[in-house]
Amino acid sequence: MPPAGVPAFDLTGRLALVTGSGRGIGHAIARGYALAGARVVLNGRDTARLEASAAALREEIVSSDPARSPQDVQVSVFDVTEADAAERAAEAVIDAHGCPDILVNNAGIQIRGALTEMPVEDWRRVVDVNLTGGFVVGRALARRMLPRGSGKIINVCSVQSHLVRATTGPYAAAKTGLTGLTRAMCAEWAPSGIQVNGLAPGYIDTDLNAPLVADPEFSGWITRRTPAGRWGRVEDVVGPAIWLASAAADFVNGQVIYVDGGMTAVI
Repeated sequence: MPPAGVPAFDLTGRLALVTGSGRGIGHAIARGYALAGARVVLNGRDTARLEASAAALREEIVSSDPARSPQDVQVSVFDVTEADAAERAAEAVIDAHGCPDILVNNAGIQIRGALTEMPVEDWRRVVDVNLTGGFVVGRALARRMLPRGSGKIINVCSVQSHLVRATTGPYAAAKTGLTGLTRAMCAEWAPSGIQVNGLAPGYIDTDLNAPLVADPEFSGWITRRTPAGRWGRVEDVVGPAIWLASAAADFVNGQVIYVDGGMTAVI
């Protein structure tokens, strides 16, 4: 727990690396961490998008608190599927800013199609980004967190870690694997003071899901299938992400928290 008088959910002084944070859920989580006091490192492969997102976030946090520094938001451009790149990025972040206290493995992609027609290359790409990327970056950061004896790793899973729709086979397989990886990381690293948990969003209204949101038939199915009666918003994921990254969740380990408006609770 934090020292007396310090709010349990305060992230002041913490350093967070969030993969896939140029937009969407990853960017919302990074923004939430920054507004909760953390220094954040945005990651992605698109340098221009990352720099634009970082510039906007710097302006926002300094406007909300003039005592904050623009240096509290940085970028690290690398592909999460490349082990050597992840190791180099971890070293570069540590050399420049110190060892991250929080890692959010959020980078992910979706390629839809029937399993009988799915090119193996597409399957491998989805699994590499959504599952292997979490292993690669998680391992790189854990190697630095373990000697220190503390750290928070949050793997962004999915409602499809639990429920599956046709045409989402590689994504569902990868996200289900990520839940198992989350528990394996907990089993190996919890004795050294690391908390590893999964955060599983439901159907969230993001740029990547815009075609589904715009489809009246699909969108109607989502709102009927979800007890909350609506699509999720990226902001819905931020509070649970802050909780898992904070001292309030110090005894929460190896769990997958569903943020899905109740979808996985009903039939």
